[in-house]
Amino acid sequence: MRDKNIITIDELPLTDELVSAYLQDNPDFFNRNTELLSSLKINNNQRGVVSLVERQQQNLRDKVHLLEEEITQLLSVANSNEQLFSVYSDLYLQLIDCTSINDLLDCLHQTTTQLLSLADCKLWLVDEIENHHPCLIKEDCHTVLTNRLGDDDFYFGRMQKSELALLFHNNEIFSSSGTGSAVLIKLTIADKILGFIAISSQDAEHFDPRMDTLLLGQFRQLVAKLLSRLLAV
Repeated sequence: MRDKNIITIDELPLTDELVSAYLQDNPDFFNRNTELLSSLKINNNQRGVVSLVERQQQNLRDKVHLLEEEITQLLSVANSNEQLFSVYSDLYLQLIDCTSINDLLDCLHQTTTQLLSLADCKLWLVDEIENHHPCLIKEDCHTVLTNRLGDDDFYFGRMQKSELALLFHNNEIFSSSGTGSAVLIKLTIADKILGFIAISSQDAEHFDPRMDTLLLGQFRQLVAKLLSRLLAV
């Protein structure tokens, strides 16, 4: 008698999964059955019914198109990075020549707003100084320092309307609408917090937490050293 637990091939239901598994286990199937390539037909939303060969050709064209787009994006990023590196290099040379807080703030504001096309640049110092430069924040920003930076050197992203108004109060775009994004850069020297730089963009997605901080890290160290020297004068 036949064992009731044994399932014969005739009794085994043919499913998509079984066919897929068979073809994966037998990649030379169509090499051994070449006549099927021209007879198999596949529905295509744009072109109607096409052969398997035509579908494979279209898939290859789609992959080539995607690769071309990726290469274009990579070239664009590379070009943007090169331009950004050039801006930073020029900025470093200008910062080194600064002989006052006003020079430093003028340099930072010009670079961020004119060369980088960002909305605004501000500086807040823990210890208040007698200076009335428009880029110097006079309001108490200890809460922003604690909530947004804490143990971190940078903060990227959107901020509350009240925070934007506090940091960029003279910028109507941020004080009224509360839109946009910002980066906060903590300035420290010998573990002492001097304050932070706040740079804003009208684009809510411009400053993203995933942004690379290599260039900003170097910028942060240089500005902190220059600021410490100028404050001591």
